[in-house]
Amino acid sequence: MIRKAAQLGVAFLLILAVGGHWAILQSIAWVGMTISYAKETSFSDALKMTFDGQHPCKLCKVVEQGKKAEQKQATLKAETKLEFFCPLALVYLPPALPYTVLSAGEEMGLVRANAPPTPPPRFA
Repeated sequence: MIRKAAQLGVAFLLILAVGGHWAILQSIAWVGMTISYAKETSFSDALKMTFDGQHPCKLCKVVEQGKKAEQKQATLKAETKLEFFCPLALVYLPPALPYTVLSAGEEMGLVRANAPPTPPPRFA
């Protein structure tokens, strides 16, 4: 039960973080506007009046003001953001030292002096 509540809480906080609360409020406003306009006119006219932008309700105005306030706040945060940068450092690489390639001869490999034991040893 606690885990389910924690998951719902995290989901709710994520919705708030990405601005989903404005979408929820706007949807509620549109439903309310459609219902109130449908009382006076036909349903298709009510939908046209709801989404034409010429007849905003109080909740639509609140949502619009809230979105603008968040955008202003975001631009202020972007302007005051500190920029950390790494200055370009010059790196000195010394020239490579001369080297010689050795040829692989008999002395390079290991030669076994005695043969392996026969029969193989038994493990206990």
